[in-house]
Amino acid sequence: MTSESGYLLDNRQREAGRRFDALAELFDPWTLDHLDRLGLAAGWRCWEVGAGGPSVPTALAERVGPTGQVLVTDIDTSWLTGLSGPATGPIEVRRHDVARDEPPGDGFDLVHVRLVLVHLPDRAEALRRMAGAVRPGGWLVVEDADPALQPLACPDERGPAEELANRIRRGFRALLAGRGADLAFGRTLPALLRGAGLHDVRAEGCFPLTSPACRELEAATVRQLRGRLVAGGLATEEEIGRHLDQLRGEGMDVTTAPLITCWGRRPH
Repeated sequence: MTSESGYLLDNRQREAGRRFDALAELFDPWTLDHLDRLGLAAGWRCWEVGAGGPSVPTALAERVGPTGQVLVTDIDTSWLTGLSGPATGPIEVRRHDVARDEPPGDGFDLVHVRLVLVHLPDRAEALRRMAGAVRPGGWLVVEDADPALQPLACPDERGPAEELANRIRRGFRALLAGRGADLAFGRTLPALLRGAGLHDVRAEGCFPLTSPACRELEAATVRQLRGRLVAGGLATEEEIGRHLDQLRGEGMDVTTAPLITCWGRRPH
């Protein structure tokens, strides 16, 4: 396989919306519980980096209210249409590349990014920039996957369906690695946040073992990458079709890569 650059899961594709919905169902309660525990409240200024879909920005806006601010940025803002304007209160949507552009402001009470940095070639520099945009006493919260920590689609490989799912997941990991993704990135977050000068650093992992949202995320991802998996010799059309058929039932327990949530405070 040849190495390519750029985000593997193109947000302009139709399946991206289904992936965003599944990710929101799986991880939004976990994410928002952590942000609430850090004191997220009315009047906070927040920067949501690489939002993708609207679920987290909307929840932030509900918490900060009309006296707060939610700046939402992404390279592709097509899934954020309708979030910015008089009717949406404190939300502002802006096109921004966190890997190349300077931060779109500073003095934020909260900077949050989920499932973005693992795909960037210069992750540490992007993190350093985000940390610099936090006000003294404010929080940076970084959430990212660690596929190498638990690499299987079906940890309980009890039959041919699960064996096929795990083989296709290995193909997905190979495509990610070919794009330069760090498959062990999640576990490095505490050291990176401390290296960016943050204090009170903590981290926890979220590992949903099975649910309808896990199966939908898997199906949407495989449909989105179907052509690349076949072209790379990682799976046949017949195998992908069989895997998608098996995901429509409830008999297969499919999980996601663990999500590592790490947070730290900028010192006063």
